[in-house]
Amino acid sequence: MGAVVAFLIGSFAIWGIGDIFRGFGLSTAAKVGRTEITTEQFRQIYNDKLQEIGRQIGKPISTEQARALGFDRQILAQLTAEIALDERARALRLSLSDAEIARRITTQPAFQTAAGTFDAVRFREAIRQAGYTEQRFVAEQRRSSVRTQLSGTIMGGPLVPQAAIEAMDRYQNEQRSLEYVLLGTAQAGDLPAPTPEVVAQYFDQRKILFRAPEYRKIEVLALIPGDQANWIEVADDDIKKAYEEHRDNFGTPERRQLQQMVFPNVEAATAAAERIAKGATFTEVAKESGIADKDIELGTLAKKSIIDGVVADAAFALKEGETSAPVQGRFGVTLMHVIKIEPGQVRPLEEVAPQIKKAIATENARKQIQSVYDKVEDVRSEGHTLAEAASTLKLAAHSVELDRSGHDSSGLPVKDLPDAQRLLAAAFSTDVGVDSDPLKVQDGYVWFEVEGITPSRDRTLEEVKDRVEASWRADEIAKRLRDKAAQMLDKLKAGSTLADLAAAEGLKVETIASLKRGAASPPLSASATDKVFVTPKDAAAGAEAEQPGEQIVFRVTDIALPKTDMNSDEAKTIAQSLNRSFSDDVFSQYITKVESEIGVTINRNAVSQVVSGGSNNIGNDSDINF
Repeated sequence: MGAVVAFLIGSFAIWGIGDIFRGFGLSTAAKVGRTEITTEQFRQIYNDKLQEIGRQIGKPISTEQARALGFDRQILAQLTAEIALDERARALRLSLSDAEIARRITTQPAFQTAAGTFDAVRFREAIRQAGYTEQRFVAEQRRSSVRTQLSGTIMGGPLVPQAAIEAMDRYQNEQRSLEYVLLGTAQAGDLPAPTPEVVAQYFDQRKILFRAPEYRKIEVLALIPGDQANWIEVADDDIKKAYEEHRDNFGTPERRQLQQMVFPNVEAATAAAERIAKGATFTEVAKESGIADKDIELGTLAKKSIIDGVVADAAFALKEGETSAPVQGRFGVTLMHVIKIEPGQVRPLEEVAPQIKKAIATENARKQIQSVYDKVEDVRSEGHTLAEAASTLKLAAHSVELDRSGHDSSGLPVKDLPDAQRLLAAAFSTDVGVDSDPLKVQDGYVWFEVEGITPSRDRTLEEVKDRVEASWRADEIAKRLRDKAAQMLDKLKAGSTLADLAAAEGLKVETIASLKRGAASPPLSASATDKVFVTPKDAAAGAEAEQPGEQIVFRVTDIALPKTDMNSDEAKTIAQSLNRSFSDDVFSQYITKVESEIGVTINRNAVSQVVSGGSNNIGNDSDINF
């Protein structure tokens, strides 16, 4: 459960579950306390979550990838944990005010402009794409905010002891100094050319290393709006029209420093407005009404940053210093007050014309691509190959031959493959002549068709003789250097000095001072650095150097342990990291405790059907009880 915490908390802000789960279905994926998750509900949420993750990383996630990465277990654990927290929050009667929920929504980065102000258009589009209405989203945010409040209470208290901070400081900041000699190719001595028999034996023992991979000849047709847009003409009148329609997007809109008071009824709001009209200040009336200063300050906002449209209209109809009449808003009867007005500024058409042209061209290309998509699919449905369909429609397709890693027969990477990773994975999972579905890429499509397969095979010695001899030589040099390093270490243990041994080999003793764990310090490899920190002071050891085959023989000359200053920035950073890790562990235990108290049952068969498309690979038992 501990590994899920970051994933869980990161999802609280936008992904609630709340009243999606009501009642009991015939097919159940999980039951948490009194709440049941049906198989179809879990399927919908699981698929929605995978799509959300795919959008975040810029490419879809297949079922196999999701299971390999453990997303199925994480998402299920997240669901059960959220429901458990919801039930515990209801039992504790936790809640948040409407004003606080509105503040939290409008300050979410996902709904803000680059300038940091709330964008109502972006907000509505985002929740629409996520499948929410405004009312449902606000309700979900209320529940997720309460969850966050509850989790913050659990995670905010524990502090790690000073001894733990000092131990971590010693581990991170311990410094070691050493002297060393580097054994390179020259120290391996003269290496005669291998005999044909040696080469043949070496090759026979390692044929798999020189095996030719499977190659596939693939026909590729890509239609991507961004690429097609470069060839689409856009009229100047269309650019000007788009500019006029979206002027607010090409500059800084008017912003106002605002205050607000929200009342439960019209009478209270009217009384407050009358006090202001008689000379009382907005702040004075707020205090008289029991409203804290922090609750009346909205900050400096653009009109579209105010989630309540009626309130926004009222606020932006006022002059500087004026207070509105009572307005029936979404969260209550509201009074608005304007402290300061910052006029808006708009960038000139000449400056943004190229940007508008690209956007229009891309949108036009997107519309045309859908039409072309239908035509390509129509031709393919008649039994034509992809190459024939491209020729018929005068589209630019091309053929490539490559291996699974995207390299051609010469070992060079094939360039300009659209979404290469997905394309190669799909092409190597089908067969010759199979009409595969096109890949959806950047609002466009990529068709592919396997035209031929060259199976993987064992190469002959004649084909790879140069590579075999080079590999043999590298292995022999590495073996000689390991043997020489071992001999030097034996002599050091017998009483010789590193300086004497280096002189005998014509080498120079080098030094490294103040080395820390994890720090790059050539010619030490990462494993060599690790070995330095397990070698006692004045002791010697050997390790592989940074360059393959080379060896390092070293002696630790000094060990410096830090004295932790608890007031330093570094100690504070360590404390924050350890406290966060400790808090995560405590919260995981809290979730486990809550789930054990209310009861969690997982239907393994149902979950397996969802995550594997119908196959049951989770286990023999149908249920797991916690």
